Amino acid sequence: MTIIRIERVVYAVDDVPLCTRFFEDFGLELAAADESGASLATATGQQIRLRPDTDAGLPAPLEAGNTLREVVWGVDSAENLERLRAELAKDREVRVDQDGSVHTLDETGYGLGLAVADAVEPEIERPGVNSHGAVTRLNRPLDPPGRVRPLRLCHVALNIPKDGRERAVGLYLDRLGFHATDVVKPMGVFMRAPGDSDQHTMLLCHRPDRAGVNHTAYEVASFDEVVNGANHMIESGWREARKLGRHTIGSNVFRFLHAPCGGRVEYAADMDRVDEAYPTRVHEQTPPHHLWTLQTNRDGEHHDTEH
Repeated sequence: MTIIRIERVVYAVDDVPLCTRFFEDFGLELAAADESGASLATATGQQIRLRPDTDAGLPAPLEAGNTLREVVWGVDSAENLERLRAELAKDREVRVDQDGSVHTLDETGYGLGLAVADAVEPEIERPGVNSHGAVTRLNRPLDPPGRVRPLRLCHVALNIPKDGRERAVGLYLDRLGFHATDVVKPMGVFMRAPGDSDQHTMLLCHRPDRAGVNHTAYEVASFDEVVNGANHMIESGWREARKLGRHTIGSNVFRFLHAPCGGRVEYAADMDRVDEAYPTRVHEQTPPHHLWTLQTNRDGEHHDTEH
């Protein structure tokens, strides 16, 4: 076991206060804010860092405007961090910061970082779900929903050019130990970090044939929290990017929002968990995006007669 999770993501933005407010509304905790930017945290201690787009110390942007500049992966030990540093240093420039974190670029040009994971295990309220023959919430009515607090930054999806996509994916699979879970030939490769049980921790998507952030996804505790979290964001003035549904690959329930830091963010729950026995599935055609999405005949100004 080596890489166990996403430790942090770093965005470069033209309006740090606006992007900070977005992620606070999203449910993350503000950890620090000063002239150098802001950091927000998930319940398990991962960080979303917002830096001014004038910060010359960041990796160069791969698309115009606000965007993600670096993904830092959490490693299970200092020994494995050093092993991975030496592996990457074989063919690219690698920088080690004073805190011991390792920084380089991947094959596309995204910032690729490594750091010893500093995980926190929060107390999580799990109300349970009832169905015939499987009662897990007995004598426990549900309380009114409170603020949604994302537990984890569970996966990141990055767009890459089609040219060189095998090399881009190969760095993560062959050099960093990721496992390909679903290879969708017309679209991209879903990968699981070697120490993670989520069906995918990363997606490199070549379908758009350009580099740029696609989305970051945050696990919440329940289906209800996917709904309530996005409802709160809409009530706070942010714009939904994709309505409630359940993905085909990964099986997770989702809602997406447009993010001022670039790309989109996703509330996610109930993703498939897998282990070494899970085979790599190869898809000649792109599967449907979702198993279902919310449908309604009450959108807009049209109102059906009540029955």
